Amino acid sequence: MSRQLLLPLVIFAITACQPQETRQETPATASSNNESLVKQYFEHFNNHDWQQMAAMYSDTADFKDPSLGEGIVTQTHEQIIKKYGELQQVIPDVRDSVITIYPSGDKHMIVEFVSTGTAPDKSKFALPICTIFTIESGKITQDFTYYDNFSE
Repeated sequence: MSRQLLLPLVIFAITACQPQETRQETPATASSNNESLVKQYFEHFNNHDWQQMAAMYSDTADFKDPSLGEGIVTQTHEQIIKKYGELQQVIPDVRDSVITIYPSGDKHMIVEFVSTGTAPDKSKFALPICTIFTIESGKITQDFTYYDNFSE
């Protein structure tokens, strides 16, 4: 084979093996990545590593959470760390056990879990919770959490 033909063939082979940076994620890949992110999130939660958990959110994220009041509340990393640090002060053994993760499209993960711990009055609790995470560019941009905060 002539050198003139060999050089373009080698260049083609090398460039064909390089990852394409502009490649679009498939819905299955996005769902798998998002599920891994959510599992990591709950690992950070259960380790009470609020800094690492907060870093999983965009710089400011939208929350729907009865503990934050009504409607959508925007939170920064610092506010997320403060909120969960205060939760840990009140319930030092707080822990979440994921029951099921439901992918919903390429940007949403619905997580059913049970939060357990010991309340300040020394009673044990188990609170079923459902959270809908919106994930964009590998960061949580919305955290909409639902639970019954009126039951005893």
